[in-house]
Amino acid sequence: MSHPWIVVVGIGEDGLEGLTPAARVLVEKAELLVGGERHQAFVAETSAVRLTWKDGLDAAMAEMEKWRGRRVVVLASGDPMCFGAGVNLQRRFGSDDLAVLPVPGSLALACARMLWSEPDVEMVTLHGRPMDSFRLHVAPGARLVVLSQDGETPAKVAAMLVDMGYGPSRLAVLEHMGGPREGRVDGLARDWRHLRCADLNAIAVECLPGPAAMRRPRVPGLPDEAYVSDGQLTKREVRAVTLAALAPLPGELLWDLGAGSGSVAIEWLRAAPRTQAVAVEGRPDRCAAIALNAARLGVPRLKVVEGDILSAIDNLSPAPDAIFLGGGVARAGMLEACFAALRPGGRLVANAVTLEAERVLLGFAGGELRRIEISHPRKVGGTTVWEAKAPVTQIFLSKPENQPMSVLSSQADRR
Repeated sequence: MSHPWIVVVGIGEDGLEGLTPAARVLVEKAELLVGGERHQAFVAETSAVRLTWKDGLDAAMAEMEKWRGRRVVVLASGDPMCFGAGVNLQRRFGSDDLAVLPVPGSLALACARMLWSEPDVEMVTLHGRPMDSFRLHVAPGARLVVLSQDGETPAKVAAMLVDMGYGPSRLAVLEHMGGPREGRVDGLARDWRHLRCADLNAIAVECLPGPAAMRRPRVPGLPDEAYVSDGQLTKREVRAVTLAALAPLPGELLWDLGAGSGSVAIEWLRAAPRTQAVAVEGRPDRCAAIALNAARLGVPRLKVVEGDILSAIDNLSPAPDAIFLGGGVARAGMLEACFAALRPGGRLVANAVTLEAERVLLGFAGGELRRIEISHPRKVGGTTVWEAKAPVTQIFLSKPENQPMSVLSSQADRR
């Protein structure tokens, strides 16, 4: 193993005073000192060349590459591996070239201030991320530590909580934690009057629901009313069965083809951390609805592609871990193209409602078939009867690990 030439030093609001003697020596002896202007200000004049992030992270890392083998020190906030610079540096330079020396980060400091148990708290970052991503984490009784983008973030978080029916939630804005300028602003979301706090802040949120609070569990099968739709929506019970078959795991990628309202892709993203999804839909009005649904349900990272499914399959990358085909099943070559696009070990789930589409599914060998039939009660006069919904035929296919270009074959092809 080579000797690390990049050392990432976590630094808090107490500056160099909060570092260990060894970390201070590394900072003082650096030949290249990298970090934001706020962190650089903690270090008095040294012989080091200074490099900031003003031209962007990629540009700074490219410049760092020119110093390979020399003493490079990167100053980062608190724990650099918790939504910090250390994560991106490790991806670029690898583990052998990097060492990290953390100090207590925002999560540890916030939980200490609030006397909260760290394992029971979820950390959320809104720094450089859409505000709507906060919605995913709001649930009755949840305790959150939110990393703010700037001083306006607390007011936006409070407004979003009120919009979701969580007006009674308690907020504590913790400013400049661990330094001489540390401050705190407390209040309820529904009564929040502080339009701006210090730019450097973390928000401790205890989510308390009001009588009309939105309760959106992360398990599949959200109510149909949770979606804006023109009727092109995989219904709640069928959606739950479909997601169970797709089996989302952390970090996996789904293609939702013929996405309609985007419900399957959205619930895939909600079901497991770090998941990714692409929703392909041919109609622009439905694409707009998908984007709105994704934002309202806390997963604005959903990628929406407007266009023809077969054309999209040819142009999308990387290969997905799973594909859901909710429309166009009866189209010639559609299932074959979807199966070929899967990565080895990937899963394909297709639903059919029409007889033409069902006939296509029944004609293929090697898949698991199931029929989903749902009935709801309906009043008829003074009595109640069961009203059956249109049955859905579903096929599940798994691509062998050792067959990267496997192609489906129909029963007719085998004869």
